Amino acid sequence: MDRTVARILKVNHAGEYGAIRIYRAQIGVAALRCPDLRPFLIETLGHEQSHLGRFAVLMPARGARPCGALWLWGAGGTALGLVTGLLGRRAVLICTEAVERTVNRHLEDQLIFLGERDPELSTAIAEIQAQELGHLEHAVSGRGAKRAEERALDALVAAVVEVLIWLSTQGDSARMARELRRSPAHDASCKSAPV
Repeated sequence: MDRTVARILKVNHAGEYGAIRIYRAQIGVAALRCPDLRPFLIETLGHEQSHLGRFAVLMPARGARPCGALWLWGAGGTALGLVTGLLGRRAVLICTEAVERTVNRHLEDQLIFLGERDPELSTAIAEIQAQELGHLEHAVSGRGAKRAEERALDALVAAVVEVLIWLSTQGDSARMARELRRSPAHDASCKSAPV
């Protein structure tokens, strides 16, 4: 369990690092392509910076260190932010939606896994998840119906995030998700979750 908790923190910290790079890059080009999104992007960047700091504080006591692939999260985040920023408003919102939807699924698994094992970490993840869901809701409400190429962008972004999560946890995220889906705790949380 200790290894899994450390990897949860490591991947969450790395994800926030990558998200910061996405939003910084998008803010940089938003003035040209989607100036109306700058306030949302700036506010969201502030949330992600706060989340990164919070995970960094929780890491040492749980034997977690920053991810060895942090550079990959940073480079990937910057590239993704620049490309989607240059593509414009809808691409920025689709990127946010895909990232936050994927991350939310992993946070749900983490919360089920942690349960009462680590109340401090569970509380932190739940509070961070609430803000991340706000980002997701804003993106979905602002983008309108997706066209075919936008669905492809959404799928690509989500796949990249999944691969980075898998690499950063050395497969623990996938194993944890499989185990949780076979457990009664997962069944109970699915029945109580809103549809």
